[in-house]
Amino acid sequence: MKKTYLMIFSIMLLAAAVAGCSSDETEKTEIKAQAGGKVELTVSAAVSLQDALNDIKKSFEKENANVEVHYNFGASGALQQQISQGAPVDLFFSAAEDKFDKLVEEDLIEEKNGIDIVGNDLVLVVPKDSKKEIGSLEDLTKAAKISIGTPESVPAGQYAKQTLENMNLFKELEDRLVYAKDVRQVLTYVETGNVDAGLVYKTDALNSSKVEIIAAAEADLHDPIIYPVGMINDLNHAKEAKLFYDYLQTEDSMKIFEKYGFKNLK
Repeated sequence: MKKTYLMIFSIMLLAAAVAGCSSDETEKTEIKAQAGGKVELTVSAAVSLQDALNDIKKSFEKENANVEVHYNFGASGALQQQISQGAPVDLFFSAAEDKFDKLVEEDLIEEKNGIDIVGNDLVLVVPKDSKKEIGSLEDLTKAAKISIGTPESVPAGQYAKQTLENMNLFKELEDRLVYAKDVRQVLTYVETGNVDAGLVYKTDALNSSKVEIIAAAEADLHDPIIYPVGMINDLNHAKEAKLFYDYLQTEDSMKIFEKYGFKNLK
């Protein structure tokens, strides 16, 4: 009997020692992960900002090695709806004030945590080798197919529709319009010759060698093209989000925005 008790007691001691070691190792692993891990930020941004923001990400991460920025690019309206429905996002960079304001109204962004940072222009583009005699916005009546972003979700499409309506051209051209999911898709349609013309942001047109800018829409033909950026409330990484939010407003970042054709609104 004594031998049996001794064996059981020895097994219990061994099990406790193993458990203790496992616990210690787990704790050490967790501490190591916390010390060496990076904070990941998610930024939902209008697709027209893609090139500029990718450059800014590189310089930001060089200066802040503990933070990794992940972008979710798309049409501002679609991104706003995702955030409204609970998508885990740290910052929202919209191509339209009304989409941004909806999140403010829903108490998902505080006004003090947002700023109008850059502006843009709406331009008419045609394929580089176009044979159509389109030399102005009025000449859109000569086009068989014209692409704009879907006005309900794509700010560039909203501005395009406003422009055509204010020029009394929308009803005449409505049957020829090819709607796109975002402004980059409009540009692609024009580049590939699938449409005769398109209305896109100047910043997108400047970065394409396959299209020609024909004209810019007058500012009074559409709402101001303003890009607000703000931090979402109840952040998991508020300190790091504020760091990136501030970095977007630095002189170096503004130079990058300007390089890609954006207007500095600061």
